[in-house]
Amino acid sequence: MIDFSTVKAIDFHTHAEEPCNHGRDDGYNEFQAGMAAYFKNPAGAEGMLPTVQDTAAYYRERNIAAVIFPVDAERETGFKRYSNEEVAELCAENDDILIPFASIDPHKGKAGAREVKRLVRDFGVRGFKFHPTMQGFFPNDRDACYTVLEACAEEDVITLFHTGQTGVGSGMRGGMGMRLKYSNPMHLDDVAVDFPDMKIILAHPSFPWTEEGLAVAQHKPNVYYDMSGWSPKYFPETFIRYANSILKKKMLFGSDWPAITPDRWLADFEKAPFKDEVRPLILKENALRLLGEADA
Repeated sequence: MIDFSTVKAIDFHTHAEEPCNHGRDDGYNEFQAGMAAYFKNPAGAEGMLPTVQDTAAYYRERNIAAVIFPVDAERETGFKRYSNEEVAELCAENDDILIPFASIDPHKGKAGAREVKRLVRDFGVRGFKFHPTMQGFFPNDRDACYTVLEACAEEDVITLFHTGQTGVGSGMRGGMGMRLKYSNPMHLDDVAVDFPDMKIILAHPSFPWTEEGLAVAQHKPNVYYDMSGWSPKYFPETFIRYANSILKKKMLFGSDWPAITPDRWLADFEKAPFKDEVRPLILKENALRLLGEADA
């Protein structure tokens, strides 16, 4: 088990991209090439995506705990998903450094709800990642997704939603069919009202709806922000101002590994204008509270 008293930080946003860099579906290379161009790194190139074991070794070397998850977007992209069970099993093998999350397309309804319960009860999954743009849904669409969200609430797990623009499909013809409108964080205001006891995380600074996301996180006690997907040197000034003040206990370190490495994120974070007393909250203490490990 993770010794939270000794790890120096908790990265709340890392990806399990594919099992062993093989078995790619048609179009997957082009998709990853677009991601590599968007984030200006080689991580999306063929043979360059890390396995979960690679990820564990990387984070163990740096003494950083990591929340890791796949993304179930089969319906919208046609790319077969990474098995939630496999990710959870690999996390169990590396439970000194990895924290298992899973992903279920909310359109799976009752079948998805059963999967939520099984993953939590049998595999120790701590939360679920949703990507409204990749999965093609509005988070506040009760008919489309509330059956799965109700299961998450019943199991008392964390839900993490992509918000804002995405590198997925960026620069590709028609944006690979990805619609940005689904990831406006204001849709999650309804979710926070309808599930007031469920811990909800807005992933990324929510550009171009940053102020809407900040408003939701400030107004709803159960809404948090992870700061992944952007280098801190590019954070909007208002985002940093809120992180230094009224949202200082709601902001979470997240890199977006492997698209952005924690080495890069942390180096830029060190140079960004965050208050000294806020830095440990972002890097670790807020995550401990959210995970129920505050006394660790």
